[in-house]
Amino acid sequence: MSRGRGLGRYYETDRPNRDEDSVRTLAITQNITIDGCIEMLDSWFDPETHASEDNSDVLEEIRRQDADADALLLGRQTFEDFRSYWPHQTDDTSGVTAYLNQVEKYVVSSTLTEPGWENSTVLSRDAVAEVRALKDRPGKDIVLTGSIRLTHAVIEAGLVDEYRLFTYPAVQGRGRRLFPDGFRLEQLQLRQSHSFRSGVTLTTYAA
Repeated sequence: MSRGRGLGRYYETDRPNRDEDSVRTLAITQNITIDGCIEMLDSWFDPETHASEDNSDVLEEIRRQDADADALLLGRQTFEDFRSYWPHQTDDTSGVTAYLNQVEKYVVSSTLTEPGWENSTVLSRDAVAEVRALKDRPGKDIVLTGSIRLTHAVIEAGLVDEYRLFTYPAVQGRGRRLFPDGFRLEQLQLRQSHSFRSGVTLTTYAA
């Protein structure tokens, strides 16, 4: 399926049908630079820096993805970063705060004992085993974002079903990248490609 949308080009292939007994989709959703960095060391993804830009089309896409997910998977550092910011945004009109408060959040950590955020569960055993067990439970998509060490762990374990990459038109030149050093994938299947008014592009690949 392809269709035009505003200034962007939108391309999407059908996702495979999943029956009730199938394993849930684990989707890695990351903001990323053109040179492949997902660790934000500069301001290319700073919401406050880009507050004046019209990102309504990006938010529309995020809401669409959120509707297909009922679990958010995070490492401890990203979870604590989210927890310290989003629950306190009482005037947020984007819908992000409301979604993050109500979605089931799973934080992988061997040191955190009390999450301190509603609808949050600590997964304290082996990270790969915990994520594999979560995929085996009934439910909708599981989304993993940020959480670079956890991202690398589930990639190397072969647990990832989709990569959803919001690519920003920036070159950072340093910082940790999406894939672990030396990791190889011969070919990914393109499922979606879409450019937004801001110059950000979304590409979705099936692993």
